[in-house]
Amino acid sequence: VPSLLGHGEGVTRLNTPTRLPSPLGGERAVSVSAGDAHSLALTAGGSVLSWGDGLFGRLGHGDGQNQLLPKKVEAFAGQRVVAVSAGGAHSLSLTADGAV
Repeated sequence: VPSLLGHGEGVTRLNTPTRLPSPLGGERAVSVSAGDAHSLALTAGGSVLSWGDGLFGRLGHGDGQNQLLPKKVEAFAGQRVVAVSAGGAHSLSLTADGAV
């Protein structure tokens, strides 16, 4: 999947760590997690962004669409997420009130 790196279409390999373009809306990523075909970022403000293969809805956007760049997961609007984990074909998030 050419979107796994989060650098947009056509970027399939990087030899050195490379800063992502900033679609984080000025927020700072404090944690990241990589699954088999998708990635998650948690921001200092408690927002979650996801990108990569959207199969089975694992990105949390309510569809199965792939995302070439990090996209905010709107399902967490009004909640503060404190941890994220990306697995083989799933994603988990823990909110400040203990909901998974």
